[in-house]
Amino acid sequence: MPTYTINRISTRDARYHLPAGAGTDAVHTNPEYCMAVTLLESDHGLCGTGISLTLGEGNQLVCKAIELMARPLAGLEIEHLMADFGCMAQRLANDPCLRWLGPHKGVVHLALASITNACFDLWAKSRRVPLWKLLLDLKPEEVVRLLDLSYLEDEMTAQDALDLLRDKMDSRPEREQILTTGYPGYDTSVGWMAYDDAKVRELTLRAMDQGFTAFKLKVGSPDAERDLRRAVMLRECVGDAGTLMLDANQSWNLPVALRRCRELVKVRPLWIEEPTHPDDVHGHSVVAGTIAPVKVATGEHIPNRVVFKNFMQSSAVHYVQADCTRLAGVSEFLAVSLMAKEFGLPVVPHVGDMGQLHQHLVLFNHIAIGHEVLLLEHIPHLRSHFVFPAQVSGGVYKTPQEPGASCDLKTITQ
Repeated sequence: MPTYTINRISTRDARYHLPAGAGTDAVHTNPEYCMAVTLLESDHGLCGTGISLTLGEGNQLVCKAIELMARPLAGLEIEHLMADFGCMAQRLANDPCLRWLGPHKGVVHLALASITNACFDLWAKSRRVPLWKLLLDLKPEEVVRLLDLSYLEDEMTAQDALDLLRDKMDSRPEREQILTTGYPGYDTSVGWMAYDDAKVRELTLRAMDQGFTAFKLKVGSPDAERDLRRAVMLRECVGDAGTLMLDANQSWNLPVALRRCRELVKVRPLWIEEPTHPDDVHGHSVVAGTIAPVKVATGEHIPNRVVFKNFMQSSAVHYVQADCTRLAGVSEFLAVSLMAKEFGLPVVPHVGDMGQLHQHLVLFNHIAIGHEVLLLEHIPHLRSHFVFPAQVSGGVYKTPQEPGASCDLKTITQ
């Protein structure tokens, strides 16, 4: 196998306008989907692409942080780097000066996400396999060496992670059918906050014709009656057999969240997402206890594995929405997924990558970790900008076959 040394590191500030109303929620009212892109160029023309999502202003700050944080990767051979990536991830996150800007959150953590994802993309390309296959081909010991498990030791040590992965090895064939059937998706794009009722209904019916059976609606409007009316409308549209999720995007304080959630549970949602401030562990725990058996989902703005640990310990989350473009990339996503399995919690990623990279990770989660097959969020607004856009047919993500992590963007790599 040829060697691939990282000989040039660069960034791109990639910005994409959205159709009118798309991407809007109760808090983010005028979003522009932007990717802070890391490019790791190596021998023989091979380039690893990593992405993290922002919504416009400040994307350039993440790109600048990438330039600063990625410097230790220059001159490293990819196989050598990935043989003990957990140590490098910890080193990058704990830069003695840049760490002050987080630590492990905000701009510097978004930068680390992009850098890490580029490393995994280059690694899979160098082995000429899709990322899901690269991960599944690794021995449990090799997977654990990819992870920074620091600050998780009270719940998950390296030995705990190793034991879990080893325990699932013999039963893997029972779960590999997912590679043929594909992973089911749910449609977020039908229910943006700025869409009127007629458009929500029209898009939902169209998505149902395309095979989707699960849908998410944005709530958190200043008008509580509007939220309830739209939720009732969507429930009637999808019927009792359809799956409905509601997403408040952190818009309520705790007293308001409790009041509004008590009303919204009438439409029998699978979950209510981000009902209050993303750092309020106790608040989420109170909401979870109040609205049961309806579940609480969160994770889109949980910045790192340590805060995820706190949510799990406090019974403040039922559906873990880890996102490898918000956490420190693939490595921290896998650490959170392993910890969630220890807590008996399902992982349903938030897709800041538009599902491109997560379509690989949910396959690994199911086959290697034993997570149940649930749903992967589908947001199609950037499909035309990816070299190999995720293939979703009949409401199902088809297993990607191209080498890498499916993150190459047309305007950057072509």
